[in-house]
Amino acid sequence: MGYVAGDKISASDYNSQFLSNTGFGTKGINHIAGEGELYHGLGQTPLNIVAVGQEVTATQWNSLFTFMDNVANHTNDTLTSTGQRSSGDLIQIKSALESDLDTLATSVQNGCPNATALTTSAAQQTTAASGRWNVSHIVEQSVSFNGPNDMRWFFNQGGKIQINVTRTGNGGSAATQKDQAIDDLIDSLGDFKIKSQSSEYSNDGSTNTNTLGDGSSAYDLNIGFYDLTTSYQTILILRQDWQTYEFMNIKIEAKLNAAPGTATTMTVRTSLLDPFIDGSSVATADNTYTAGNTASVDQYANFVGVTNVVLKYVKATTAEGLTTVYEPFTTAVVSNNIIAV
Repeated sequence: MGYVAGDKISASDYNSQFLSNTGFGTKGINHIAGEGELYHGLGQTPLNIVAVGQEVTATQWNSLFTFMDNVANHTNDTLTSTGQRSSGDLIQIKSALESDLDTLATSVQNGCPNATALTTSAAQQTTAASGRWNVSHIVEQSVSFNGPNDMRWFFNQGGKIQINVTRTGNGGSAATQKDQAIDDLIDSLGDFKIKSQSSEYSNDGSTNTNTLGDGSSAYDLNIGFYDLTTSYQTILILRQDWQTYEFMNIKIEAKLNAAPGTATTMTVRTSLLDPFIDGSSVATADNTYTAGNTASVDQYANFVGVTNVVLKYVKATTAEGLTTVYEPFTTAVVSNNIIAV
């Protein structure tokens, strides 16, 4: 039975309510920030439990409060119950302490959305098209972790898998209108990131009004790591709104090699598509200009130049409370194909 105000807390209550609880109600700090499971756990060293029959000392309370403060420093949560105590002090803090633990549990469950102690890696893969294209450039890239716990902890700490797209070659002898159209989409995409419970894109520098596909639930930025399955799910279709090339789009999908909690690898498929009809089939390629054209028009005026899909990741740092952080141990290019007709 849990203690109430005025009671002397037992070791078993201290352990079960504040350290180790994994069930309903307030989660213990070891579950929130230790190993945890699924939505909880940061991979930090757990606190030792107090042996049954022993008194809970001021030192043990302070260790709990310090651990909570360290997690709060990373999550950027404000706590009210963790002031340090001395021997003989009264600990009249049950409701405040439970509230603070609930706050930390919510932050970790959501992937520490307010964490600022994060750093973006250098490009892990820069996957270039083999040449100009006028139907598609489709790339699959994977990130793998040294075990399923490392993968969970990475995302719970605020880690993200990031995709960027660049263009380093022209479709024709100079930049074509299709190059300009894909550049506009690239600017709209900015930094695309798969997070713990959702995804986002930064819309860097865009002045157009690209949309998420056709607005249907199949294209869903609410999809994050914990929502992924072993089949590709479409997270984003960013469609060009320029009427001449309104079917051109960037499509991003992702999948895992197992269910969250046992998965160790995420694969992201980035598709640059022109033209594109309904998310499943390509139209006949635009062949307005050909080698036999006699109007002094560049035969490649309907092509997109060399595009590149760049894979990075964002990971937590130890700058604000965490002692151990996690990141992928390897990345790979699974496939890289263009269609040019």
